[in-house]
Amino acid sequence: MIRVSIVGGSGYVGGELLRILLKHPHVEVRQVTSERLAGQWFHRAHPHLRGLSDLRFVPMEKLEACDVLVLALPHGRAMRSIDRWARLADRIIDCSADFRLRDPTVYERWYGTPHRAPAWLDRFVYGLPELNREAIRNARYVSGVGCNAVATILAVWPLVRAGLVDSGRGIIAEVKAGSSEAGRQAGPASHHPERSRSIRSYAPVGHRHTAEVQMALGLEAVHLSMTAVETVRGVLATCHVFSKRPVTERDLWRAYREAYAGEPFVRIVHERTGLYRHPDPKVLVGSNYADVGWALDEQTGRIVAFGAIDNLMKGAAGNAVQCLNLMCGFDERAGLDAPGLYPV
Repeated sequence: MIRVSIVGGSGYVGGELLRILLKHPHVEVRQVTSERLAGQWFHRAHPHLRGLSDLRFVPMEKLEACDVLVLALPHGRAMRSIDRWARLADRIIDCSADFRLRDPTVYERWYGTPHRAPAWLDRFVYGLPELNREAIRNARYVSGVGCNAVATILAVWPLVRAGLVDSGRGIIAEVKAGSSEAGRQAGPASHHPERSRSIRSYAPVGHRHTAEVQMALGLEAVHLSMTAVETVRGVLATCHVFSKRPVTERDLWRAYREAYAGEPFVRIVHERTGLYRHPDPKVLVGSNYADVGWALDEQTGRIVAFGAIDNLMKGAAGNAVQCLNLMCGFDERAGLDAPGLYPV
């Protein structure tokens, strides 16, 4: 058994980490921090986990050494104390955006502030197993992933890998996201009376996850457009790509099957009939699966690539545990084999 502690355990991502790790066959959850709820049972923040453990939240100052430290802090917080976290654990997984990008100038451009620990950026591996599995296996420090970026990357990666993307025309990804993406602390945009019944384009240009997609796919012409929809969990990326040469359905089946052959958490959804012909995040709630698919307009060469995930799972906590499994030599699927809930 390895000892795992969670820093920032009272948020939605912290709750999902607890839900997975408390039942993980190779993990002992040692400590979970919350400054606001220090001393209280963790089910005060996560009532669905009542009775699963006698853990109480502790303040950060009482953290002890462990084998793996998972950071579930708001963006900008992990980098301020990374040297301290590194003294507490041999391995670190950071779920925030602090160490996703390799270039501090790119970070400053997209996040509007200088990086507080630029020397650490090259020490972190970008934590998407489908692209970086072997590097993650050998890493001590792994970054989290952006949920909108993951849905987009997994949708388009087979086309990039197969050399089908017309890089001059680029990728336009329209991403729809649920309210839990905004985190536990409500703001004006996530306040229920404002969010309810809304379909709101809130970042049609300039979304921060653009830089992550550019880095992962090696493409400069990436354009994300974000829309908030009335659901709690889920991300659906609808990505418009133009092929550099004529393609057929058979070409696309080959590209997706070759890219994701043997992947434990990526499923191809491409049906001619039925309700679920294309990926739908509704059927992924609570799971670490990502569903991908496409539609093809052979007349114009336009490929519409789809990627669907649960933003709190494959977009955050589930993906982090998948990385933990790789880093520690466990079965990659350990603790993560539950399917999504249906109906919800």
